[in-house]
Amino acid sequence: MLTIDGNYLEGGGQIVRTALALSTLTGISFRCTNIRQGRKDAGLKAQHLTAIKALEDLCGATCEGAMLGSTDITFFPKPIKKYTLSIDIGTAGSISLLLQALLPSLLFADKRIVLRITGGTDVQWAMPTDFMQHVLIPQLQRFADITMILTKRGYYPKGQGEIMVKIKPRIRKSPFDDFLLTTRRTCHPYALTTAKELLCIKGISHASMDLQDARVAERQARAAEGVFRKRHCPLVIDAAYYTTASTGSGITLWTMFGKDEEDTKRPIRLGADALGERGKKAEVVGEEVAHKLLASIMSGAAVDSHTMDNLLPFLALAGGKICSTELSTHARTNIYVIEQFLGPTFTVDGCCVSVLCSVEEPVTVK
Repeated sequence: MLTIDGNYLEGGGQIVRTALALSTLTGISFRCTNIRQGRKDAGLKAQHLTAIKALEDLCGATCEGAMLGSTDITFFPKPIKKYTLSIDIGTAGSISLLLQALLPSLLFADKRIVLRITGGTDVQWAMPTDFMQHVLIPQLQRFADITMILTKRGYYPKGQGEIMVKIKPRIRKSPFDDFLLTTRRTCHPYALTTAKELLCIKGISHASMDLQDARVAERQARAAEGVFRKRHCPLVIDAAYYTTASTGSGITLWTMFGKDEEDTKRPIRLGADALGERGKKAEVVGEEVAHKLLASIMSGAAVDSHTMDNLLPFLALAGGKICSTELSTHARTNIYVIEQFLGPTFTVDGCCVSVLCSVEEPVTVK
């Protein structure tokens, strides 16, 4: 059994989520100590417990110490045996963070998976579901056919947003050593090192229905468009309003790169997002997200830092190389957890991460 330090580097909930994901994928049990020890509210939060409960439902896993505020858990995985599941986080906890703990194993199930998840779609300190749908998931299609549908937005504090995720796996997962070697031979390896020609920028500016009279979604979109106006790049930002349980707004932008058209098998997309806040003008929100994306574009990197954090487990599975705008503490923490399960996996050179072994080399899992 592995022992993982939940207070390593960044020391956040990402350690628990990645450990749960790789434990379920590899069949390796683990104990995680000092969970979120450096945080003001240390220990497991509701979203972490929801991830554990979901894996218990999906594969009959068991977890000792799984309670609110717990700083020490022991997780015993089992193979996936349930293929349709409704999950309610019960708070505005992030749906995308929950999916971090589920996707790596679900992409390699032996049957089609359908999830309906209720929680927060657009909340602080988490990837919005629009970002996940339009930036991250296109990078995961090499493993499985994935469809993500937003049926209801959920802002803080009440959440109550809802998405549906449908997954049709392409690669079977057993035994794991052979599976990992097969995956690296079968999948397109990641080759996300430099951006190509910028084809267009797309986006979604959204707000709750009670902000429609103030034209918040349109104002966010116009402010973002203004930042890019002089760059003569095709730009399409949709503005939309939603019936929600809480007041809120936000905007997500993403790029599409290619020569004449986007390579759908190996897409290069950069993303950025920003949330509205009480007292923060919609124009400020729009300009903020545009400047974030512009900085990523100007860097010449093929992956933004948030996508890099999320892609690392999948890079380990497919092989290849990814260069980001920066290698965040989140990313370095994720590397630590991944290598606890898979052994030495990555080589790091500045903001670039690549998989050490080629497809011809044997892969040994702890």
